[in-house]
Amino acid sequence: MRKLLWTNNQQYLLQKNVEQVEPFLRHFSSEQVNRVGKFQRTYEKFESTPLRCLNAFASFVGVQKIVVKDESYRFGLNAFKVLGGVYAIGQYVAKKLDRNIDELSFEQLKSPEVKEQLGDLTFISTTDGNHGRGVAWAARELGLKARIYMPAGSAEERLQNIKNEGAYAEITTMNYDDTVRYTSQLAIENGWIVIQDTMWEGYEEIPLWIMQGYTTLIKEAVEQLEKAPTHVFLQAGVGSFAGAVVAFLQQYYEQKITFVLVEPFVANCYYESFKAGDEQFVTVGGEMQTIMAGLACGEPNPLAWGLLKTYTKVSICCDEEVAATGMRILGNPLATDARIIAGESGAAPVGCFYELMTNKQYTELKETLQLDEDSRVLFINTEGDTDVENYRNIVWHGKYSEI
Repeated sequence: MRKLLWTNNQQYLLQKNVEQVEPFLRHFSSEQVNRVGKFQRTYEKFESTPLRCLNAFASFVGVQKIVVKDESYRFGLNAFKVLGGVYAIGQYVAKKLDRNIDELSFEQLKSPEVKEQLGDLTFISTTDGNHGRGVAWAARELGLKARIYMPAGSAEERLQNIKNEGAYAEITTMNYDDTVRYTSQLAIENGWIVIQDTMWEGYEEIPLWIMQGYTTLIKEAVEQLEKAPTHVFLQAGVGSFAGAVVAFLQQYYEQKITFVLVEPFVANCYYESFKAGDEQFVTVGGEMQTIMAGLACGEPNPLAWGLLKTYTKVSICCDEEVAATGMRILGNPLATDARIIAGESGAAPVGCFYELMTNKQYTELKETLQLDEDSRVLFINTEGDTDVENYRNIVWHGKYSEI
């Protein structure tokens, strides 16, 4: 059985969508990204996350450089998602106050005066865990309320982490995409504010703010890098994170970068969309039960789709074992390489990369991506061990292993 399926992106090869998406790139320009970071840095405990150079791993697989941006340190919340939630909520509050977010700090938004002006606000969101925890954290920090809904199969530990941030939270009996529809209906009925990183008609502004919030991590990464990466492997989900990273890097560097998307077999909407080769994306349904919970999404964000179909070369989908291998590789480094604690979604791209570099049945994919001794590969560990029990079962006890 093949551990990976991959497909070229025909829309990328045709290069006919560039003019359509160029107007959207301005939302992810260096100037805009600096504005985002300026607000986020007003939080008193803000710190940049580390960039790890895995030189021994690079030598082992035969590339020049491997670097991992480790978001498991972000805000003490063990995942990058808070960057989007806190910026979107900040922008929403600023707009409600009829103020420019550039003129406001996180501390100002926490003030009693602002709270009195805002009254009771409740934010609602769907999450596999990381995004919802970030929304709950931001709402609590600002003295506001949050209600978080999780798809069927979500980890109890992730649910409890959200509740620990002071939010109401529950696990539904629906998959991710159906839970998004459910929470959006609850918001309409109760006057709550949806904080979601996917878009639909009439709901575009907040998802864009969330995507912009994510760009702080990639701006930090380029400032920490010695040379531009030649390849970037990105987790796909609804595509908002990947789309934001691609949009920024596409403008930041003059040289061409090869972007690769990674998804689980059971939630591979970008793989199926690239395989179909049409301008419109394909959705996938079903229960989508996977250890890569953060990627268990069947419907692309339309803005992210526009960006990713234009600039991404290849989409890969993988089985559970590949993500587990990535976790073990990062958690058990070679020689003097740094140890990285990566969750299932955070490690999936590393697992895919290792498989295609070491398994001869993927030689064609390796050649298509032109991965060789001159390649400099960037990964982003989007989460740490947000489900500690499952992390230990995989890394300690060999769950999802060939042995």
